[in-house]
Amino acid sequence: MRLAILADIHGNLPALEAILDHVEKQYIDQIIIAGDIVNVSPDSDKCWQLVQSLNCPIVRGNHERYASDYGTPNADPLWETEQFSPVRWTAAQFTSAERQQISSLPTFLRSAEWPDLLITHASLRSDKDSLKAFTPPESIQAMFGDSTEQTIVRGHNHLEYTYQWGEKQIITVGAAGLPLDGLTTARYSIVERVNQQWHNRPQAIPYDVDRAIRRFSESGYLEATYPMGRLCLREVATASHAFIPFLRLYRRWQADDPNGLGALTLTDAIERFSMMF
Repeated sequence: MRLAILADIHGNLPALEAILDHVEKQYIDQIIIAGDIVNVSPDSDKCWQLVQSLNCPIVRGNHERYASDYGTPNADPLWETEQFSPVRWTAAQFTSAERQQISSLPTFLRSAEWPDLLITHASLRSDKDSLKAFTPPESIQAMFGDSTEQTIVRGHNHLEYTYQWGEKQIITVGAAGLPLDGLTTARYSIVERVNQQWHNRPQAIPYDVDRAIRRFSESGYLEATYPMGRLCLREVATASHAFIPFLRLYRRWQADDPNGLGALTLTDAIERFSMMF
């Protein structure tokens, strides 16, 4: 049994297309999407439509939740602020029916066809749980409860990593459309069952990064999501963190306000952040 597991596409159509071209040559039994098809890059709708055409199992990620909940009573009020203009762009790409379809996706997958394997986006507890090398076992227990599977496959953290949890392994697959380790290649994993054990084979696929960058301007995304869209573009172009580090610094600048920065605009803050690196 050979599974191609993709996560964290984030609207990057050129990266998704490159992965699917590669998958076609790998004798794969099943493609599985482990969440975050949408948001960050401009082509969330096109990525969603392409994934739908595969007729494959899909797990809902936190960015699917953002897109489906936006403008509803479930939405976080913070999403209405300028900081979350990319979420507004993404939600606007979908019809009400599509957003309902996205909302109804399962948060985890199990199947008799893939024995002893659990697939989720972040954890069984939350679609935003992070798993790091230093995460203690008691926290893992809280995330995955009484799951009995020997192998758990997840995404969300955008970095390939396997965590040994007692006799179990938790595989975090790399990000298909938003790798954050400095290498601008599209990532996915071939997870193969041999001798009743699941083995992870990470894949790194070159793709047309320049085309992905052009889409930010061609689509109107950069103008509509300015200034936050600049950070999203930077993440795609450099395969490195920008969005979350900026928000952490911005909140600290506002809280500390050492030089009367309380009136610091988001645009000015991003200019200041960009000059630091």
